[in-house]
Amino acid sequence: MAGSDTPMALDGLVVLDLSRILAGPTATQLLGDLGATVVKVENPKTGGDDTRSWGPNYAKGKDGTPTDLSAYFMAANRNKLSISVDLATEAGQQTLRHLAARADVVIENYKPGGLEKYGLDHATLRAAHPGLVYCSVSGFGQTGPNRDQPGYDLMAQGYGGIMSLTGAPDGPPMKVGVGIADVMCGMYATIGILAALRHRDATGEGQHIDLSLVDAQMAWLINEGTNFLTSGKLPERRGNAHPNIVPYDAFACADGHILLAVGNDAQFARFCDAFNLTGLAESANFNTNLARIENRVNLTGRIASVLKDISCADVLARCHAVKVPAGPIHTVAQALQSDQAQARGTVVAIETPDTAKGAVELLGNPLKFSRTPVQYRRPPPRFGQDTNTVFEMFDIKPKTD
Repeated sequence: MAGSDTPMALDGLVVLDLSRILAGPTATQLLGDLGATVVKVENPKTGGDDTRSWGPNYAKGKDGTPTDLSAYFMAANRNKLSISVDLATEAGQQTLRHLAARADVVIENYKPGGLEKYGLDHATLRAAHPGLVYCSVSGFGQTGPNRDQPGYDLMAQGYGGIMSLTGAPDGPPMKVGVGIADVMCGMYATIGILAALRHRDATGEGQHIDLSLVDAQMAWLINEGTNFLTSGKLPERRGNAHPNIVPYDAFACADGHILLAVGNDAQFARFCDAFNLTGLAESANFNTNLARIENRVNLTGRIASVLKDISCADVLARCHAVKVPAGPIHTVAQALQSDQAQARGTVVAIETPDTAKGAVELLGNPLKFSRTPVQYRRPPPRFGQDTNTVFEMFDIKPKTD
């Protein structure tokens, strides 16, 4: 867990984090992983970030009782300092303005205009600190008819179209199994902040980043979004199938399911040879990807009838032998305990002395740097644990109202 003398890409950068839940915290955790000093502001009236109470899974303390470190909270809050500050008070506002004066970046996810009454909005802070990069994350953005609507991942997935594409063809609309709209929004926020910092370093000029969950979700409709824009036809729910590639789907085998991803005609020919699908690759109905799309139901039915009597291991072995992309469908346990995950450091244990195990296990950062590697310097913090440390670090004299 401990840091080292190895330089980090964002050493010296100070981030004032006024965000909570997942999108903003995802962005600030990424910045913290890269070396930034992230000061997470938590509300003493609510016991901190809402996700601290989003159980049922919690790290347990030395006495065996649950702490305020829920698994959900820990997913997006390592490498941060937690301070307890009530921004509704004058003392709290003065503290945060003092921190903003020392920060390179402020990130918040209040409703548009929600911080103006506290003097913590972009216009007020940037007037005092022209070099400040200020990122606002909201459900629908700072403009538009829905700007005042609250934003949650589920609502963004519904409004932004992805739920209309997800799920079985004859089933209801389905959200993605994790808060992907929040997470992708957090990643866009990170990219935007880094771009704004480059501009600031070149010109001295800060700026406001206006980012919404719905905008971000629509942006990652990717090929299905452009399929619609190009054709005018609404995309269909296809379960695990691909709109533009066939066969590209999950298939049942004798003892489970596998994934098959045939990306071109040569791969399809090799697949047919490996499974004795005589004449299929030469047929005018299947010899090109366009033909296979037009005859999707017929083809997938024929493949399914062959694979259903073969074990998963045998199907994968035959595909790999002829260099046809195919793979298993892992449970979370199988994925995180796989030899690949172990080799790549997918799971990291971070020392957390006040927990029963003395450490917490988290999902590692996937970035692998040759010169400025990610470091896991701090475990997810207990609520307000760093208040005094941060006040001393930034020479803040506590005030009371």
